[in-house]
Amino acid sequence: MIRDDRRQLNDRFIRVFELLEERGVIVKNDRGGKGMGDFAEKILGNRAYGHIIRAYLNPDDKRCIDYRQARILCQEYGVNESYLVDGIGTPFGFDLPQEKADSNVGRNRGNILFTTVEAFAGTAVEAGGFQVEDNDYFNIPGLSGGGLVAFPINGNSMEPIIQNGDIVICKEISGLNEIRDNKIYAVKSNSSLWVKFVQKIQDKKGRITHLKLISANHLEHDPFEEEVNEYTRLYQVIRRISDL
Repeated sequence: MIRDDRRQLNDRFIRVFELLEERGVIVKNDRGGKGMGDFAEKILGNRAYGHIIRAYLNPDDKRCIDYRQARILCQEYGVNESYLVDGIGTPFGFDLPQEKADSNVGRNRGNILFTTVEAFAGTAVEAGGFQVEDNDYFNIPGLSGGGLVAFPINGNSMEPIIQNGDIVICKEISGLNEIRDNKIYAVKSNSSLWVKFVQKIQDKKGRITHLKLISANHLEHDPFEEEVNEYTRLYQVIRRISDL
């Protein structure tokens, strides 16, 4: 009999697989390196085991992915291991360090992680991407919950909406279909980070393949396109802080 924790692991696997399909990283019938056989070869070691992957994807099947295979999936496709294995965090985002009680004041630190653009852009997607002792936290009235990260803006590309030196607070979105055109997002890809208006670019099948990134200061900064891949992370900008 399959344990409940394995069933929960498999449910998270199904969610991750769907998101990888959404990003175009997996295309089930593809023969160019993204198909089910290619996926099976990476995760199970044999491209003929696509039928086993399909069994994992069937909620009514008794077969479930195991923890070793789940960790391989995380390594191969940039999935957050804490999410897939332990159910902590989000499928593709880094895990914010756990808040610790402050013994001096008898209460927890703030719920918003303050970092730098460089640290945020270069952070690994697994737990431990930030060193806890180097982090600062703060609170903003009306912003509760976890998974919030803040960093200062460098440059004038989003002026006059966001000024150089402003701090933006962001929250990760898990799926590309959550993107709303012409909203402001922090887009993290391949160790680069942009804060821009975002528009989805879709192929003939409706799959989002690229993002159009548009600056508010369009006289000085031209729009450009960024390809969506397994390393693309999006964080909606939910608050701007000026004049601290």
